Amino acid sequence: MAKYEVLYVISPELNDEEKDAIIDKFKSYVETNGGTVAGIDKWGVKPLAYPIKFKKEGYYVLMNYELGKEESIALGKLMLITENVLRHIIVAKD
Repeated sequence: MAKYEVLYVISPELNDEEKDAIIDKFKSYVETNGGTVAGIDKWGVKPLAYPIKFKKEGYYVLMNYELGKEESIALGKLMLITENVLRHIIVAKD
C-alpha cells in the first residue's frame, strides 16, 4: 500500500451534516477497501481561485490515507461522480 493525500472541495451551501456525510463516505471507502486513514483536516470555507459551477467559495478537506493504487484510482472516480464535490486532487506521498 502507498501513502496518498487528497484535497477535495465541497459545495459550501451544504449544512454540516451533509458535509460530514460526504467526508464519512470517502473515509469509509478507504477503510472498507483495506486502507487506513491517517487524518482528516477540515480547512473550512475558503475562496476559490476561479468560479466553479457558479460558486466563488468552497469547503476544503484534506485527507491523508494509505491504500492500494487501483483502489486509490477508484476513489478518484467516486469523487468525480459524487454530487456536491466541486474538485479534487490525489497526490502520492513519498
